Amino acid sequence: MEFAYLGLSDELLGAVKDAGYKTPTQIKKQAIPAVLQGRNLLGIAQTGTGKTASFVLPMIDILASGRARARMSRTLILEPTRELAAQVDESFIKYGKNHKLTTALLIGGVSFVEQFKKLDRGVDVLIATPGRLLDHFARGKLMLTGVEIFVVDEADRMLDMGFIPDVEKIWKLMTKNPQTLFFSATMPPPVKRLTDRFLNDPKIIEVAPPATAPETVKQQLMVVAYRNKDKALKTILNSDEVKSALIFCNRKKEVKAVHSSLRKARFQAEQLHGDMAQLDRMEVLAGFKDKSFRILVASDVAARGLDIPEVSHVINYDVPEHPEDYVHRIGRTGRAGLKGCSITMATPKDGFYVAAIEKLIGQKIEKIADGDGAAKAFEPVEEKEKKGQRGRNKKRGTRQAKPSKPPSGQQNKKQSSSKGGHWKPDDNAKDQAPKPAATKDQAPKPAATKDQAPKPAATKGGHWKPDDEEGTKPATKQPEQKKPQKSQTKNKPVIGMGDDMPAFMRRDKSGK
Repeated sequence: MEFAYLGLSDELLGAVKDAGYKTPTQIKKQAIPAVLQGRNLLGIAQTGTGKTASFVLPMIDILASGRARARMSRTLILEPTRELAAQVDESFIKYGKNHKLTTALLIGGVSFVEQFKKLDRGVDVLIATPGRLLDHFARGKLMLTGVEIFVVDEADRMLDMGFIPDVEKIWKLMTKNPQTLFFSATMPPPVKRLTDRFLNDPKIIEVAPPATAPETVKQQLMVVAYRNKDKALKTILNSDEVKSALIFCNRKKEVKAVHSSLRKARFQAEQLHGDMAQLDRMEVLAGFKDKSFRILVASDVAARGLDIPEVSHVINYDVPEHPEDYVHRIGRTGRAGLKGCSITMATPKDGFYVAAIEKLIGQKIEKIADGDGAAKAFEPVEEKEKKGQRGRNKKRGTRQAKPSKPPSGQQNKKQSSSKGGHWKPDDNAKDQAPKPAATKDQAPKPAATKDQAPKPAATKGGHWKPDDEEGTKPATKQPEQKKPQKSQTKNKPVIGMGDDMPAFMRRDKSGK
């Protein structure tokens, strides 16, 4: 079947032909006629199968008639990342060159001023990330009451990035009941519940089972020690088979380190991660597409939906922690019917994550040797799980109960503590050591005189408080006494030293 049988206009067919496409993919064959008929749609297909064109092409024909009003868009497309949003905007420009449609791209990292100007004039197509769209709405620069078609692209990625509450909020802002299109490569339960809520009698198109690896990609697994990863990576890149490579790391710190290592080794490599400015990210993507350099080290910001043609190899420098990310990463190669290869570099401790990936894709990944010529084995998964049981991951109910009685030989050592946390002798202990008798040099404890006030009771905090509850009378104000002579203070207690003064502090000048 050719595009001419899908019901598209002649102007649109001419733009598709100029773009070099002749035969539509399965998702395009089924989605384009349904969108043209006004049906709600749920599309589940592998990454790299042409989901973007399956909603862009029919939307161009639908919007050919009509006119946009100021601060109101006729259609709204939500994308999880800035790069995906920019790619959809490029698709409308490429396929809609024979139509007079206006588009606005609302993404972060770009000034609000230019975006305000486009919104004031009115746009046919509004492409946005959820956060920036809500910012414009809060500033009063945007109304969503005129949206006729609502598209949520990469819905599973929206879930991973925590955008589902924002999507629900945006849905409530649209007073109409627009034609709604959902596209996703996987279908986790939260996304399924969201589609059940938003879509009324949708046409469900499932080209391949969710989270299925593309058949055009040859998958390989290399088990290598972590300290040898850089050496093994450079060996792979020096191979004649690698024409261009997209290297994925789990963290931005690893992206920077791998990029720096490759540049020191004289490789033509650039980096792409979330800490970069938006203009720099767009410039790097454009250079990789134009083959200005052949190696791109990236975080998962480049793993979803980006259409980068003729990538020969995808290399997972780190095993992805989420199995679904593996499917999206390797989908950057083997696109548009071309052959591709993916190599995952795992350490012996990554067996648990590799097993989860193989369970998701339903097949074993071919294991190849590392640079030393030997394929290493993973640590047992059971040991990995036991070692990983720390903190919140520890199973409940594993804490051992304390013994009811202390071990033998330690009963006499137990000391009771007061409420304030200080040590207090246990009067009930049988074998408690007797209180040592006062020595000759130790002064006896002075007896309280009539004029001396009784010792005040202490509270939990250690401050004095009159004990009125037990019926004791508060201490009366004592008459002022004359300052005692120096000789009379010799054996008196020292303030802050307790009731008794140590013997060494009572010695006179002669040392007696």
